Amino acid sequence: MTLPSTHDVALAAERRTAARLLLAHPLIASDGPHADLFPLIRRHADWLGKRFQQVLGYRLLVDSSYARLFKAGLGAGSGHRLERSTGTPFTPHTYACLALALSVLVTAPEQMLLSHLVADIRAAAADAGIELEETGRAAGKRTLVAALRQLVDWGVLVETEGHVAALAQEAGGEALITIDRELARVVVAGPLSQARDGADLVRRAADPGFGGPRTYVRRMLVETPVVHLDELTDAERDWLRTRQRREAQAFSELLGLETEIRAEGVALVDPEEELTDLHLPGTGTVAQAALLLAERLVERLRPQEPGHPATGGTLVIGVAVPDGLVDEVLAGLIAEYGQRSNWQRGYLDDLPSLREAVLDLLVRMRLMARTGRLRAEGEGLPERYVEEASEGRTVTDVHGARPGGDSWVLLAAAARYATQVTVRPATAAGKVTDFQEELPL
Repeated sequence: MTLPSTHDVALAAERRTAARLLLAHPLIASDGPHADLFPLIRRHADWLGKRFQQVLGYRLLVDSSYARLFKAGLGAGSGHRLERSTGTPFTPHTYACLALALSVLVTAPEQMLLSHLVADIRAAAADAGIELEETGRAAGKRTLVAALRQLVDWGVLVETEGHVAALAQEAGGEALITIDRELARVVVAGPLSQARDGADLVRRAADPGFGGPRTYVRRMLVETPVVHLDELTDAERDWLRTRQRREAQAFSELLGLETEIRAEGVALVDPEEELTDLHLPGTGTVAQAALLLAERLVERLRPQEPGHPATGGTLVIGVAVPDGLVDEVLAGLIAEYGQRSNWQRGYLDDLPSLREAVLDLLVRMRLMARTGRLRAEGEGLPERYVEEASEGRTVTDVHGARPGGDSWVLLAAAARYATQVTVRPATAAGKVTDFQEELPL
């Protein structure tokens, strides 16, 4: 076997660096925070464009002053939300302000006063029949400022004199804003001209097109912390199980990601911990409480005899969390760790708020979920989408792998955070086949 040359190794490393940067930051300006790596993207633009299109169905546009990777969504409830500088997620009203601002900026002059921009946003809202929260009030001003700050972070707006935060000042401050209309035009990745409304835009953006199950599964693997099998249709599970080893090699070469394959699903892991907007373990009250909660729930709810269907076992992707257990555990954690770990006073005094924040993080990490219809049951599929595996193919049966009803579910991937790890003997084929064998629920 011929070993790769030093040039080939360096070339692959450059392309992998550029691909990772685009995946983490789909909009890169030549004079922005990642300006030092922008020449790398331009140098490998053709190769990157072809690979992103082939692997993920993403379109890459590289201009002299910016690079834009047009990612596709994964459907309702699977978005990567925007957040304010405080960590508070954008509200629907904040997204409305952001969309209205973009609609104004694509045809705006190169520079304009902040007050004129706000007036144009209000006029656009009136034309669209959208009732904006009163921007003259403090809350309305802060919401609009959050949207404008996001545009500053993306490089669409440049604060030439003053800052957009001046809008929230009591006296109503002023600022001079420079606008990059080209960037404003490429912010929205979805098919706006085809969509009837917002919900239709989300559905259309998530359609993998000609790539079908192959493209959707790859997007799920790259864009989510873990993919459980019952989150996939029969056709998607069939494709994943027959290709997972080859896909692991491809993701390693393109993005430097390692693949964990278990009976319950597959996860891509980044050894560099760069390609995620979520961290667990992490710092802060919510992340610490979430980690401790996951550990305690795993200890209490571990199934007795999980197994793999191929060996006659029962596949367990999730177990029901009894009513009241989350509050019980969190109350105990507050008493045990809250004071000595300097958890935020607001959470110590408000258990419902802590519960909401912790469960939100665990859901986004795909360690817990609400019961409901899943993709394996046809939920959220695009029109005319392939649902069934090829005739004659047997796919993993996920029926009953997680409970129904109206409750919270602890998912198999939470076992990665168990305080005690049980290692079971390998199968006859010498392979570890499920989460439970390495990191049991």
